[in-house]
Amino acid sequence: MTKTKKPWAGRFTKATAKSVEAFTCSLSYDSRLYRYDIKGSMAHAAMLAEQGIISRRDERAILGGLKSILADMDKGKVFFDSSDEDIHMAIEKELIRRVGEAGGKLHTARSRNDQIALDVRLYLLDEIDKIAAEIRALIRQLVRTAKEELATIMPGYTHLQKAQPVLLSHYLLAFVEMFLRDAERFADCRKRTAVMPLGAAALAGTGLPIDREKTAGLLGFSSVTQNSMDTVADRDYIAEFIFDAALCAAHLSRFCEDLVLWSSDEFGYAVISDAYTTGSSIMPQKKNPDIAELIRGKTGRIYGDLVAVLTLLKGLPMTYNRDLQEDKEPLFDAADTLRTSLAVFTEMLANTSFNAERMRAAARGGFSTATDLAEYLVEKGVPFRRAHEVVGRIVAYCIGKNKTLEELTPREFKTFAGQFDPDVVMRIRLEQCVDARKATGGTATKTVRERIRKIEKTLDRF
Repeated sequence: MTKTKKPWAGRFTKATAKSVEAFTCSLSYDSRLYRYDIKGSMAHAAMLAEQGIISRRDERAILGGLKSILADMDKGKVFFDSSDEDIHMAIEKELIRRVGEAGGKLHTARSRNDQIALDVRLYLLDEIDKIAAEIRALIRQLVRTAKEELATIMPGYTHLQKAQPVLLSHYLLAFVEMFLRDAERFADCRKRTAVMPLGAAALAGTGLPIDREKTAGLLGFSSVTQNSMDTVADRDYIAEFIFDAALCAAHLSRFCEDLVLWSSDEFGYAVISDAYTTGSSIMPQKKNPDIAELIRGKTGRIYGDLVAVLTLLKGLPMTYNRDLQEDKEPLFDAADTLRTSLAVFTEMLANTSFNAERMRAAARGGFSTATDLAEYLVEKGVPFRRAHEVVGRIVAYCIGKNKTLEELTPREFKTFAGQFDPDVVMRIRLEQCVDARKATGGTATKTVRERIRKIEKTLDRF
Protein backbone atom coordinates (compact mmCIF):
# COMPACT_ATOMS: atom_id res chain seq x y z
CA MET A 1 0.00 0.00 0.00
CA THR A 2 1.18 3.50 -0.80
CA LYS A 3 2.03 5.57 2.25
CA THR A 4 1.27 9.25 2.44
CA LYS A 5 4.11 11.77 2.65
CA LYS A 6 2.72 13.44 5.74
CA PRO A 7 5.15 13.90 8.65
CA TRP A 8 3.01 11.72 10.91
CA ALA A 9 2.47 8.95 8.33
CA GLY A 10 4.92 6.38 9.76
CA ARG A 11 2.31 4.12 11.38
CA PHE A 12 -0.27 4.47 8.60
CA THR A 13 -0.69 1.99 5.77
CA LYS A 14 -3.11 3.95 3.60
CA ALA A 15 -2.96 7.37 2.07
CA THR A 16 -5.32 9.98 3.47
CA ALA A 17 -8.53 10.20 1.49
CA LYS A 18 -8.81 13.34 -0.62
CA SER A 19 -12.13 14.16 1.02
CA VAL A 20 -10.50 13.94 4.45
CA GLU A 21 -7.65 16.19 3.36
CA ALA A 22 -10.13 18.79 2.15
CA PHE A 23 -12.29 18.48 5.27
CA THR A 24 -9.42 18.78 7.76
CA CYS A 25 -7.34 21.42 5.98
CA SER A 26 -7.22 24.77 7.79
CA LEU A 27 -4.81 26.60 5.48
CA SER A 28 -7.58 28.73 4.04
CA TYR A 29 -7.76 30.67 7.31
CA ASP A 30 -4.77 29.83 9.50
CA SER A 31 -2.29 30.93 6.83
CA ARG A 32 -2.63 34.43 8.31
CA LEU A 33 -0.59 33.11 11.24
CA TYR A 34 2.55 32.56 9.16
CA ARG A 35 4.53 35.46 10.63
CA TYR A 36 3.80 34.31 14.17
CA ASP A 37 4.59 30.71 13.31
CA ILE A 38 7.96 31.69 11.87
CA LYS A 39 8.71 34.03 14.78
CA GLY A 40 7.98 31.25 17.27
CA SER A 41 10.02 28.73 15.30
CA MET A 42 13.03 31.03 15.20
CA ALA A 43 12.94 31.48 18.96
CA HIS A 44 12.51 27.73 19.45
CA ALA A 45 15.50 26.96 17.22
CA ALA A 46 17.66 29.49 19.07
CA MET A 47 16.73 27.91 22.41
CA LEU A 48 17.42 24.39 21.12
CA ALA A 49 20.90 25.47 20.03
CA GLU A 50 21.55 27.31 23.29
CA GLN A 51 20.70 24.13 25.18
CA GLY A 52 22.91 21.97 22.94
CA ILE A 53 19.92 19.99 21.65
CA ILE A 54 20.75 20.95 18.06
CA SER A 55 24.06 22.25 16.70
CA ARG A 56 24.82 25.88 15.96
CA ARG A 57 25.25 24.87 12.34
CA ASP A 58 21.74 23.45 12.23
CA GLU A 59 20.46 26.59 13.99
CA ARG A 60 22.01 28.81 11.32
CA ALA A 61 20.49 26.71 8.56
CA ILE A 62 17.06 26.73 10.18
CA LEU A 63 17.09 30.47 10.86
CA GLY A 64 18.29 31.23 7.35
CA GLY A 65 15.61 29.06 5.83
CA LEU A 66 12.85 30.57 7.98
CA LYS A 67 13.97 34.10 7.11
CA SER A 68 13.86 33.29 3.40
CA ILE A 69 10.40 31.75 3.73
CA LEU A 70 9.18 34.82 5.62
CA ALA A 71 10.59 37.17 2.99
CA ASP A 72 8.95 35.22 0.18
CA MET A 73 5.61 34.96 1.96
CA ASP A 74 5.63 38.67 2.70
CA LYS A 75 5.96 39.17 -1.07
CA GLY A 76 2.93 36.97 -1.65
CA LYS A 77 4.73 33.83 -2.77
CA VAL A 78 2.94 30.63 -1.76
CA PHE A 79 4.51 27.18 -1.51
CA PHE A 80 1.55 25.17 -0.26
CA ASP A 81 -0.33 22.34 -1.90
CA SER A 82 -3.45 20.30 -1.18
CA SER A 83 -1.56 17.86 1.05
CA ASP A 84 -0.65 20.55 3.58
CA GLU A 85 -2.94 20.36 6.61
CA ASP A 86 -2.18 23.73 8.13
CA ILE A 87 0.25 26.63 8.08
CA HIS A 88 2.51 24.96 10.65
CA MET A 89 3.12 21.81 8.61
CA ALA A 90 3.29 23.78 5.36
CA ILE A 91 6.12 25.97 6.64
CA GLU A 92 7.99 23.01 8.13
CA LYS A 93 7.74 21.10 4.85
CA GLU A 94 9.03 24.10 2.91
CA LEU A 95 11.86 24.57 5.40
CA ILE A 96 12.99 20.97 4.95
CA ARG A 97 12.85 21.41 1.18
CA ARG A 98 15.10 24.46 1.43
CA VAL A 99 17.65 23.45 4.05
CA GLY A 100 17.47 19.69 4.09
CA GLU A 101 17.83 17.47 7.15
CA ALA A 102 18.47 20.39 9.51
CA GLY A 103 14.90 21.55 8.88
CA GLY A 104 13.63 18.25 10.25
CA LYS A 105 15.21 19.05 13.60
CA LEU A 106 13.11 22.17 14.19
CA HIS A 107 10.18 20.24 15.60
CA THR A 108 12.34 18.72 18.32
CA ALA A 109 10.77 19.12 21.79
CA ARG A 110 7.53 20.61 20.54
CA SER A 111 4.16 19.50 19.23
CA ARG A 112 1.69 21.19 16.98
CA ASN A 113 -0.48 21.41 20.09
CA ASP A 114 1.78 23.89 21.87
CA GLN A 115 2.95 25.41 18.59
CA ILE A 116 -0.61 26.35 17.64
CA ALA A 117 -1.23 27.79 21.10
CA LEU A 118 1.89 29.94 20.74
CA ASP A 119 0.97 31.23 17.29
CA VAL A 120 -2.53 32.20 18.36
CA ARG A 121 -1.31 33.95 21.51
CA LEU A 122 1.24 35.95 19.50
CA TYR A 123 -1.44 36.86 16.96
CA LEU A 124 -3.89 37.85 19.67
CA LEU A 125 -1.37 40.08 21.44
CA ASP A 126 -0.98 42.07 18.22
CA GLU A 127 -4.74 42.21 17.67
CA ILE A 128 -5.39 43.46 21.19
CA ASP A 129 -2.85 46.24 20.65
CA LYS A 130 -4.49 47.23 17.35
CA ILE A 131 -7.97 47.24 18.87
CA ALA A 132 -6.74 49.23 21.88
CA ALA A 133 -5.38 51.84 19.47
CA GLU A 134 -8.77 52.04 17.71
CA ILE A 135 -10.57 52.43 21.05
CA ARG A 136 -8.21 55.24 22.05
CA ALA A 137 -8.84 56.99 18.73
CA LEU A 138 -12.59 56.71 19.24
CA ILE A 139 -12.40 58.06 22.80
CA ARG A 140 -10.35 61.03 21.60
CA GLN A 141 -12.96 61.78 18.93
CA LEU A 142 -15.77 61.54 21.48
CA VAL A 143 -13.91 63.95 23.78
CA ARG A 144 -13.29 66.39 20.90
CA THR A 145 -16.98 66.38 20.04
CA ALA A 146 -17.96 66.72 23.70
CA LYS A 147 -15.78 69.82 24.05
CA GLU A 148 -17.38 71.33 20.94
CA GLU A 149 -20.92 70.65 22.20
CA LEU A 150 -20.63 71.88 25.80
CA ALA A 151 -23.41 74.42 25.27
CA THR A 152 -25.81 71.96 23.63
CA ILE A 153 -28.73 70.81 25.79
CA MET A 154 -30.73 67.77 24.79
CA PRO A 155 -33.46 65.64 26.33
CA GLY A 156 -32.25 62.62 28.24
CA TYR A 157 -34.46 59.56 27.86
CA THR A 158 -35.62 56.61 29.92
CA HIS A 159 -37.94 54.04 28.32
CA LEU A 160 -37.43 56.13 25.14
CA GLN A 161 -39.54 58.85 26.79
CA LYS A 162 -38.22 62.30 27.55
CA ALA A 163 -36.94 62.32 31.11
CA GLN A 164 -34.61 65.19 32.08
CA PRO A 165 -32.46 67.75 30.24
CA VAL A 166 -28.76 66.89 29.93
CA LEU A 167 -25.78 68.19 28.04
CA LEU A 168 -25.05 66.49 24.75
CA SER A 169 -21.47 66.39 26.03
CA HIS A 170 -22.63 64.38 29.03
CA TYR A 171 -24.30 61.90 26.68
CA LEU A 172 -21.10 61.56 24.64
CA LEU A 173 -19.02 61.05 27.78
CA ALA A 174 -21.34 58.21 28.80
CA PHE A 175 -19.95 56.27 25.84
CA VAL A 176 -16.43 57.33 26.75
CA GLU A 177 -16.96 55.59 30.09
CA MET A 178 -18.09 52.45 28.26
CA PHE A 179 -15.09 52.44 25.94
CA LEU A 180 -12.68 53.13 28.79
CA ARG A 181 -14.01 49.99 30.46
CA ASP A 182 -13.55 48.15 27.16
CA ALA A 183 -9.93 49.29 27.02
CA GLU A 184 -9.40 48.06 30.58
CA ARG A 185 -10.91 44.68 29.76
CA PHE A 186 -8.69 44.22 26.70
CA ALA A 187 -5.63 45.23 28.74
CA ASP A 188 -6.58 42.65 31.36
CA CYS A 189 -7.13 40.01 28.67
CA ARG A 190 -3.71 40.83 27.30
CA LYS A 191 -2.09 39.90 30.62
CA ARG A 192 -3.57 36.40 30.49
CA THR A 193 -2.77 36.02 26.79
CA ALA A 194 0.89 37.02 27.28
CA VAL A 195 1.90 33.72 28.86
CA MET A 196 4.23 31.52 26.82
CA PRO A 197 2.88 27.99 26.07
CA LEU A 198 5.73 26.48 24.05
CA GLY A 199 7.37 23.55 25.83
CA ALA A 200 4.15 21.86 26.88
CA ALA A 201 4.60 19.70 23.74
CA ALA A 202 1.68 17.36 23.07
CA LEU A 203 0.34 17.43 26.64
CA ALA A 204 3.00 16.23 29.09
CA GLY A 205 6.02 18.39 28.33
CA THR A 206 9.28 16.96 27.01
CA GLY A 207 12.13 14.96 28.48
CA LEU A 208 14.70 16.98 26.54
CA PRO A 209 16.57 19.73 28.46
CA ILE A 210 14.71 22.75 27.06
CA ASP A 211 14.69 26.22 28.62
CA ARG A 212 11.15 27.56 28.40
CA GLU A 213 12.06 30.82 30.10
CA LYS A 214 14.72 31.40 27.44
CA THR A 215 12.16 30.99 24.67
CA ALA A 216 9.72 33.23 26.52
CA GLY A 217 12.36 35.97 26.80
CA LEU A 218 13.16 35.77 23.09
CA LEU A 219 9.46 36.18 22.25
CA GLY A 220 8.74 38.96 24.74
CA PHE A 221 6.70 36.92 27.21
CA SER A 222 7.22 37.66 30.88
CA SER A 223 6.10 34.23 32.11
CA VAL A 224 5.39 30.67 30.99
CA THR A 225 2.38 28.42 31.51
CA GLN A 226 2.54 26.20 34.60
CA ASN A 227 0.68 23.03 33.60
CA SER A 228 1.34 21.31 30.30
CA MET A 229 -2.10 19.68 30.13
CA ASP A 230 -3.90 22.94 30.74
CA THR A 231 -1.61 24.68 28.25
CA VAL A 232 -2.68 22.68 25.22
CA ALA A 233 -6.33 22.52 26.28
CA ASP A 234 -6.68 26.18 27.26
CA ARG A 235 -8.68 28.49 25.04
CA ASP A 236 -9.90 30.75 27.84
CA TYR A 237 -7.98 33.69 26.44
CA ILE A 238 -9.78 33.31 23.12
CA ALA A 239 -13.20 33.17 24.75
CA GLU A 240 -12.29 36.12 26.96
CA PHE A 241 -11.12 38.17 24.00
CA ILE A 242 -14.29 37.48 22.02
CA PHE A 243 -16.42 38.35 25.05
CA ASP A 244 -14.55 41.65 25.37
CA ALA A 245 -15.07 42.22 21.65
CA ALA A 246 -18.78 41.41 21.94
CA LEU A 247 -19.29 43.88 24.78
CA CYS A 248 -17.36 46.60 22.96
CA ALA A 249 -19.47 45.94 19.86
CA ALA A 250 -22.61 46.22 22.00
CA HIS A 251 -21.51 49.71 23.04
CA LEU A 252 -20.97 50.67 19.41
CA SER A 253 -24.36 49.21 18.53
CA ARG A 254 -26.17 51.22 21.21
CA PHE A 255 -24.64 54.45 19.92
CA CYS A 256 -25.53 53.47 16.36
CA GLU A 257 -29.13 52.84 17.40
CA ASP A 258 -29.35 56.41 18.71
CA LEU A 259 -27.75 57.81 15.56
CA VAL A 260 -30.24 55.92 13.40
CA LEU A 261 -33.10 57.44 15.40
CA TRP A 262 -31.53 60.89 15.69
CA SER A 263 -30.89 61.16 11.95
CA SER A 264 -34.57 60.51 11.16
CA ASP A 265 -36.91 63.35 10.27
CA GLU A 266 -38.91 62.68 13.44
CA PHE A 267 -35.91 63.48 15.66
CA GLY A 268 -33.65 65.59 13.46
CA TYR A 269 -30.95 65.72 16.14
CA ALA A 270 -28.04 64.51 14.00
CA VAL A 271 -26.84 64.84 10.41
CA ILE A 272 -24.44 62.17 9.22
CA SER A 273 -22.19 63.21 6.34
CA ASP A 274 -23.17 62.01 2.87
CA ALA A 275 -19.83 60.19 2.77
CA TYR A 276 -21.04 57.86 5.54
CA THR A 277 -24.58 57.24 4.32
CA THR A 278 -26.14 55.60 1.27
CA GLY A 279 -29.14 56.12 -0.97
CA SER A 280 -32.09 54.10 -2.18
CA SER A 281 -32.24 52.24 -5.47
CA ILE A 282 -35.83 53.40 -6.01
CA MET A 283 -36.50 56.45 -3.79
CA PRO A 284 -34.33 59.37 -4.95
CA GLN A 285 -34.88 61.42 -1.79
CA LYS A 286 -33.54 58.83 0.63
CA LYS A 287 -30.39 59.21 2.74
CA ASN A 288 -29.95 56.09 4.82
CA PRO A 289 -27.72 55.61 7.91
CA ASP A 290 -26.46 52.30 6.53
CA ILE A 291 -23.04 52.45 8.18
CA ALA A 292 -24.58 52.78 11.62
CA GLU A 293 -27.03 50.01 10.78
CA LEU A 294 -24.27 47.70 9.55
CA ILE A 295 -22.21 48.21 12.70
CA ARG A 296 -25.35 47.45 14.71
CA GLY A 297 -25.87 44.32 12.62
CA LYS A 298 -22.27 43.11 12.78
CA THR A 299 -22.54 43.06 16.56
CA GLY A 300 -24.68 39.95 16.15
CA ARG A 301 -21.86 38.26 14.25
CA ILE A 302 -19.48 38.79 17.13
CA TYR A 303 -22.07 37.41 19.56
CA GLY A 304 -22.26 34.35 17.30
CA ASP A 305 -18.47 33.99 17.40
CA LEU A 306 -18.59 33.96 21.20
CA VAL A 307 -21.34 31.35 21.34
CA ALA A 308 -19.46 29.21 18.81
CA VAL A 309 -16.29 29.15 20.94
CA LEU A 310 -18.09 28.57 24.23
CA THR A 311 -20.07 25.73 22.65
CA LEU A 312 -16.87 24.28 21.21
CA LEU A 313 -15.22 24.19 24.64
CA LYS A 314 -18.08 23.05 26.85
CA GLY A 315 -17.76 19.26 26.43
CA LEU A 316 -14.15 18.60 25.45
CA PRO A 317 -12.23 15.95 27.37
CA MET A 318 -8.69 16.79 28.42
CA THR A 319 -6.44 17.70 26.69
CA TYR A 320 -6.08 18.61 23.00
CA ASN A 321 -8.84 17.59 20.60
CA ARG A 322 -9.11 18.37 16.91
CA ASP A 323 -12.32 20.25 17.65
CA LEU A 324 -10.05 23.09 18.77
CA GLN A 325 -9.16 23.73 15.13
CA GLU A 326 -12.58 25.41 15.01
CA ASP A 327 -11.50 28.16 17.43
CA LYS A 328 -9.68 30.23 14.83
CA GLU A 329 -12.38 31.28 12.40
CA PRO A 330 -14.62 32.82 15.08
CA LEU A 331 -11.57 34.43 16.69
CA PHE A 332 -10.36 35.94 13.42
CA ASP A 333 -13.87 37.06 12.52
CA ALA A 334 -14.46 38.74 15.89
CA ALA A 335 -11.12 40.56 15.77
CA ASP A 336 -11.55 41.72 12.16
CA THR A 337 -15.16 42.76 12.63
CA LEU A 338 -14.57 44.76 15.79
CA ARG A 339 -11.43 46.49 14.52
CA THR A 340 -13.05 47.63 11.27
CA SER A 341 -16.27 48.64 13.06
CA LEU A 342 -14.35 50.80 15.52
CA ALA A 343 -12.39 52.47 12.74
CA VAL A 344 -15.36 53.31 10.53
CA PHE A 345 -17.48 54.42 13.49
CA THR A 346 -14.79 56.89 14.55
CA GLU A 347 -14.68 58.31 11.03
CA MET A 348 -18.47 58.55 10.88
CA LEU A 349 -18.65 60.33 14.24
CA ALA A 350 -16.03 62.85 13.12
CA ASN A 351 -18.31 63.58 10.14
CA THR A 352 -21.57 63.91 12.06
CA SER A 353 -23.07 67.22 13.16
CA PHE A 354 -25.71 67.83 15.79
CA ASN A 355 -28.71 70.18 15.58
CA ALA A 356 -28.45 72.14 18.83
CA GLU A 357 -31.68 74.10 18.24
CA ARG A 358 -33.72 70.98 17.57
CA MET A 359 -32.28 69.29 20.64
CA ARG A 360 -32.95 72.28 22.86
CA ALA A 361 -36.53 72.56 21.64
CA ALA A 362 -37.06 68.88 22.33
CA ALA A 363 -35.54 69.24 25.80
CA ARG A 364 -38.25 71.77 26.67
CA GLY A 365 -40.98 69.24 25.93
CA GLY A 366 -42.26 66.30 27.90
CA PHE A 367 -42.23 68.21 31.21
CA SER A 368 -38.55 67.27 31.50
CA THR A 369 -37.94 69.81 34.29
CA ALA A 370 -40.59 68.31 36.59
CA THR A 371 -38.00 66.61 38.81
CA ASP A 372 -36.29 69.96 39.33
CA LEU A 373 -39.62 71.39 40.40
CA ALA A 374 -39.95 68.61 43.00
CA GLU A 375 -36.39 69.24 44.21
CA TYR A 376 -37.25 72.94 44.57
CA LEU A 377 -39.97 71.96 47.03
CA VAL A 378 -37.58 69.60 48.84
CA GLU A 379 -35.25 72.54 49.38
CA LYS A 380 -38.21 74.35 50.94
CA GLY A 381 -38.65 71.52 53.45
CA VAL A 382 -41.34 69.49 51.68
CA PRO A 383 -40.82 65.68 51.94
CA PHE A 384 -39.87 64.29 48.54
CA ARG A 385 -42.87 61.96 48.26
CA ARG A 386 -45.20 64.90 48.95
CA ALA A 387 -43.29 67.07 46.47
CA HIS A 388 -43.54 64.30 43.87
CA GLU A 389 -47.34 64.17 44.28
CA VAL A 390 -47.69 67.96 44.07
CA VAL A 391 -45.66 68.18 40.86
CA GLY A 392 -47.63 65.28 39.38
CA ARG A 393 -50.80 67.31 39.89
CA ILE A 394 -49.14 70.33 38.30
CA VAL A 395 -48.24 68.25 35.24
CA ALA A 396 -51.84 67.00 35.00
CA TYR A 397 -53.02 70.61 35.23
CA CYS A 398 -50.67 71.63 32.40
CA ILE A 399 -51.89 68.79 30.21
CA GLY A 400 -55.47 69.87 30.79
CA LYS A 401 -54.65 73.51 29.99
CA ASN A 402 -52.32 72.64 27.10
CA LYS A 403 -49.46 74.47 28.80
CA THR A 404 -45.81 73.77 29.58
CA LEU A 405 -44.31 74.14 33.04
CA GLU A 406 -42.39 77.19 31.81
CA GLU A 407 -45.66 78.90 30.82
CA LEU A 408 -47.13 78.75 34.33
CA THR A 409 -47.10 81.93 36.42
CA PRO A 410 -45.81 82.09 40.03
CA ARG A 411 -49.43 82.56 41.13
CA GLU A 412 -50.47 79.32 39.43
CA PHE A 413 -47.62 77.45 41.10
CA LYS A 414 -48.73 78.91 44.47
CA THR A 415 -52.16 77.34 44.15
CA PHE A 416 -50.56 73.88 44.36
CA ALA A 417 -48.16 74.53 47.27
CA GLY A 418 -47.56 77.56 49.45
CA GLN A 419 -43.80 76.95 49.37
CA PHE A 420 -43.58 78.13 45.76
CA ASP A 421 -42.01 81.60 45.48
CA PRO A 422 -41.60 83.79 42.36
CA ASP A 423 -38.05 82.44 41.83
CA VAL A 424 -39.51 79.06 40.84
CA VAL A 425 -39.77 80.20 37.23
CA MET A 426 -36.00 80.67 37.11
CA ARG A 427 -35.36 77.31 38.73
CA ILE A 428 -36.93 75.38 35.86
CA ARG A 429 -34.98 77.09 33.08
CA LEU A 430 -33.03 74.47 31.10
CA GLU A 431 -29.57 75.85 31.90
CA GLN A 432 -30.44 76.07 35.59
CA CYS A 433 -31.72 72.50 35.64
CA VAL A 434 -28.61 71.18 33.92
CA ASP A 435 -26.08 73.11 35.97
CA ALA A 436 -27.80 72.27 39.27
CA ARG A 437 -26.50 68.70 38.90
CA LYS A 438 -22.98 69.38 40.11
CA ALA A 439 -22.33 66.19 42.05
CA THR A 440 -19.69 63.83 40.68
CA GLY A 441 -21.08 62.12 37.60
CA GLY A 442 -23.74 64.77 37.01
CA THR A 443 -24.54 66.69 33.84
CA ALA A 444 -23.58 70.21 35.09
CA THR A 445 -21.27 72.05 32.70
CA LYS A 446 -18.63 72.44 35.40
CA THR A 447 -18.74 68.73 36.25
CA VAL A 448 -18.57 67.70 32.60
CA ARG A 449 -15.58 70.01 31.97
CA GLU A 450 -13.75 68.47 34.91
CA ARG A 451 -14.47 64.94 33.70
CA ILE A 452 -13.15 65.83 30.24
CA ARG A 453 -9.89 67.03 31.81
CA LYS A 454 -9.51 63.78 33.76
CA ILE A 455 -10.26 61.65 30.70
CA GLU A 456 -7.65 63.54 28.67
CA LYS A 457 -5.08 62.88 31.41
CA THR A 458 -6.01 59.20 31.34
CA LEU A 459 -5.55 59.09 27.57
CA ASP A 460 -2.15 60.73 27.88
CA ARG A 461 -1.07 57.82 30.10
CA PHE A 462 -2.20 55.13 27.61
